[in-house]
Amino acid sequence: MSADDILLDVEERMEKTIDGLKSSLAGIRTGRANPGLVDSLRIEVYGSTVPLKQLASVGAPDPNQIVIRAYDPGTVKSIEKAIQASTLGLNPQIDGQVIRLNVPALSSDVRRNMVNRIHELAEEAKVALRNVRRDGNKKAEQAEKAKTLSEDERDDVKNEIQELTKTYETKVTDLAKAREKEVLEN
Repeated sequence: MSADDILLDVEERMEKTIDGLKSSLAGIRTGRANPGLVDSLRIEVYGSTVPLKQLASVGAPDPNQIVIRAYDPGTVKSIEKAIQASTLGLNPQIDGQVIRLNVPALSSDVRRNMVNRIHELAEEAKVALRNVRRDGNKKAEQAEKAKTLSEDERDDVKNEIQELTKTYETKVTDLAKAREKEVLEN
């Protein structure tokens, strides 16, 4: 495996880790209604589990309400059940094909719990980045043993992997701080 292949693989995997963190952070409640809160919901309909996005449009017409418009009126009850079974703590109100979710203001205890969850997610992402770094370093060493990289090239690859790790860990920290600020200020 060439040095460029190793670095490309490491960078792609680190980018996927950041994307995963972004989607996890989007699911964390702030005091403001956000369609991202219900993005991770999977609904049991027609004998299979389907993402909410495929069954309904989701919007936030005002800061404390999420509106879900089902494409098929037959799925409304299934969507309601999934919301009630979720950990969101929201109570759906059905109005024909429309489901309204009132997002209450967060108490200080709930905010603290949300901030703790943000820290957990950020730490998990950093651990994932370090695992990618370890795998990349291992590939560089294997490439050197296979004589496709010299010792100097291996060391250069390891240094570049370390720089990538630092860059992506900084991104994780910045994302977590931004989300924490959103949770605390509303």
